[in-house]
Amino acid sequence: MAVAGHPQQMAGDPRSAVAETRGPGQLWPDPSWVVAGMATTATTSVEDRKRLVRRLVARSRGFAEEYGFQVTNNPASLFQVLCLAILLRRTGDVRRAVEPARALRDAGWESPARMARARTEARAAVLREHGRSADADRLAGTLGELAEALVARYRGDLRRLRAAARHAPARERALLAELPGVDAEVVELFLREVQALWAETAPVADRRALAAARRLGLGRSAADLATLAGGGESEKLAWLVGTLARIDLEDRYHEIAR
Repeated sequence: MAVAGHPQQMAGDPRSAVAETRGPGQLWPDPSWVVAGMATTATTSVEDRKRLVRRLVARSRGFAEEYGFQVTNNPASLFQVLCLAILLRRTGDVRRAVEPARALRDAGWESPARMARARTEARAAVLREHGRSADADRLAGTLGELAEALVARYRGDLRRLRAAARHAPARERALLAELPGVDAEVVELFLREVQALWAETAPVADRRALAAARRLGLGRSAADLATLAGGGESEKLAWLVGTLARIDLEDRYHEIAR
C-alpha cells in the first residue's frame, strides 16, 4: 500500500520475496512465508503475540495489494478497491471477487467515468466470463449505478466524499453506505484496505480478520490488533488485518507449522 512519506520497497526487503514465490498468473500468494514457525494454538503472552504479528506482516501487503490492486489515494485506485469490496461481499471464494474485479479493470473500466460509460451488457459479459454467471446482470447494473452516482455526487473521486464528511469517520461511513451496492459489510471491507490512507478511520478489522485473530489468540477487536501492530493509524495494521482476512477466507490455519 503506497502512503505518502512511506519509503519505497528496497532490494533485500523481505516483502519482495512474495512476488518471487508466485508463478506466472498465479492468483494466490504462497502462504508458507506467513505461517512458518508459528504455533497453531492460541498465542498467550504479549511478546508471543507481537512476534506472531511481526511474522504475519513481514512479507505481506495485506489483502488487495497481494492480488494486484494498488491501494493509493487516487480516484481510480479507490474506486477499484470499492468495486473489489462489493464483489467480495458475502462470498466464501475470493477468486469470485478477485478475478472479475481484475477483468473489469483490465477491460478499461478502472475509473467511475469509464465504468459509467460502458454498456451494462458489456459489464455483464465480463462478469459472466470470470466466474459470476449467476449474478452477472445484477452486479453489472449495480456497478454501473455506483459509477454514475460517484460521477454525479463526487466527480468520480472518493476523496471528495471524504472531504464532504470533513474526515469524520461516522460521516464517511454514512456517505459510503448511501452509494448503490454499498452496505455495512462493503464499507468495512473498503475501509479495511484504505485505513492507512484515511487514517481517521483506523482501526478497522472485518469479520474475517477478527475470526483469524481470535483463533490465533491475537485479540477480539480491531483495537486489540492496533495495539499489537503499534498504532491504529499504521500501515502495519492494514497489512495485518488483510493478511488475517486472507488466512481465514482460505482456511489456511492448517499450514501454520507447529
